Amino acid sequence: MLFPVTYRVNAAGHMEIGGCDLLALAREHGTPLYVYDEETVRSRCREFKSAMGTRGDVLYSAKAFYSPQFLRVVAEEGLGLDVVSAGELAVALRAGYPPDRVYFLGNNKSREDVADAHRAGATLVIDGWYEFDLLSSIVPAGERMRCEVRLSPGVKPETHEYIATGQLDSKFGFSIESGDARRAVERALAHDRVELVGLHSHIGSQIFDLRGHAAAMAIMLDLVAELKHDLGFEPERLGAGGGLGIAYTSEDDPPTPREFVETLLGALDSGLAARGLKTPELVVEPGRSIAGPAGVALYTVGSIKDIPGVRRYVAVDGGMGDNIRPKLYGARYEAFLASDPDGEPAAQPVTVAGKYCESTDVLVADAKLPDMAPGAVICIPASGAYQMTMASNYNGMPRPAVLMVRDGIDRLIRRRETLSDLTAAEVF
Repeated sequence: MLFPVTYRVNAAGHMEIGGCDLLALAREHGTPLYVYDEETVRSRCREFKSAMGTRGDVLYSAKAFYSPQFLRVVAEEGLGLDVVSAGELAVALRAGYPPDRVYFLGNNKSREDVADAHRAGATLVIDGWYEFDLLSSIVPAGERMRCEVRLSPGVKPETHEYIATGQLDSKFGFSIESGDARRAVERALAHDRVELVGLHSHIGSQIFDLRGHAAAMAIMLDLVAELKHDLGFEPERLGAGGGLGIAYTSEDDPPTPREFVETLLGALDSGLAARGLKTPELVVEPGRSIAGPAGVALYTVGSIKDIPGVRRYVAVDGGMGDNIRPKLYGARYEAFLASDPDGEPAAQPVTVAGKYCESTDVLVADAKLPDMAPGAVICIPASGAYQMTMASNYNGMPRPAVLMVRDGIDRLIRRRETLSDLTAAEVF
């Protein structure tokens, strides 16, 4: 699924999402502009929930996109929440997210992180030895904080090396292979401020081949069998992480949320039976696969530069400041003309370039677009995850506005930054 579920070409020949004409939205609100389809967010949440049924829990990974109004939609659909910083936690709480549905992950948590998680009543996912010391000094004597231990199962999935997290050589988690995972569980069980409720893992992101998840499940269950035999411990919850990929181009064919969940449940059930273990609650943590397909990015074309025999550059008013992914790890996208998405492509593909002062500020290489002039609006789908949350003010550029659309109504969920915002934290 490349476009949101409500996408269509309307009677004017324009791209439409949530009953809203994208060309009209760009003209009314300006560009760069991010537009989220509420129905797609809800339908993706429901796909995961339906697939999981009564077998476990679905948590949304806030780092994909965490605007307060977006989080309220996710909460209404019954998903829990993963956060990785005191900042994400603060936004979630202000959005009204139930604290007992929040899980605090991330490596090298600060004292503030752990203290805020404890104060809120969130569950802490321990990701390093230092966190045991923080728990001793933050959680009052006589209290125990609900915690999980993050495992590194030693599985490297088929994805970009920058977003693989489950292999031995990773900053995340306690390695099962090295024995640190067992030692961390032993320490958690002996810790007087820890209530150990589960084990957590995550092997990477933008994954299409689910065999890595099945392999990681088997490795984790081997450890659980060892823990049961030696320590008498079996976790209430077993987290398999997220990482399900999405389609960024029409050539991509990722598994569905149901295929993802059913693969994990199958690996869990067969593994439990083979090892004689009791059934824990399975936990999955999608982020990209919920937010990504729901969002599109809109840009306005400015200068057009032809280099005979080489390429045509079509420059837009955004770029790496609102979408760092192409520059960071070579992410690929497709581009469409909002006023004529089905138009005949020009004979020569174009390079959609950003306006930032970097030669590698390119959003889409070899885009097949109709001929266009300055002022045209380009739409890039699958833009809902890891774009606005990674956006910056590089080159002194304010970050874009964000809309959510439903039933022909658009509502602003994040205003466009102003030049005054750029100096709000400065001391003069």
